[in-house]
Amino acid sequence: MGTRMRMAVIGVGNDFRRDDGVGWAVVARLRERSAARPLPPGTVLALCDGDPGRLIGLWEGADLAVVVDAAHAHPGTPGRVHRLELDSERLSQPPTTSSHGLGLGEAVELARVLGRLPGRLVAYAVEGADTSMGTGLTPAVAAVVAPLAESVAAEIIRHSGAAARG
Repeated sequence: MGTRMRMAVIGVGNDFRRDDGVGWAVVARLRERSAARPLPPGTVLALCDGDPGRLIGLWEGADLAVVVDAAHAHPGTPGRVHRLELDSERLSQPPTTSSHGLGLGEAVELARVLGRLPGRLVAYAVEGADTSMGTGLTPAVAAVVAPLAESVAAEIIRHSGAAARG
């Protein structure tokens, strides 16, 4: 009998800071989607405020962790999505930065030093337009939630299938 694979999808952000809630919105969309089309067994959907310790705790021991977060880029294009594989090598200065005080890069480096990275770590960073206080995503960011949720689901399914074959 095989060992059960653990995969984590972590939506990072703050639902009360407009576009900073995009990670949470993608996780909510995945929860809705899974009612009709379940994700592979062992997939955990989680929310996080971006605290590095909580992020590490959520992805520790996972075969695959997918993190979805809002990002600032200069110059920025609201709604543009960046896909980054963060565990393959040391991060140089990333082209985008988190909308939180400490970025995902710092959490990855801390996890690397502590030996607590997941087997594979993929981040989807969505460029936002507005992170002021308030609820609701701006139209450009809201427009990417459904397609991004499908991309994340496909990432999970591909990883699950590859592990089952290999």
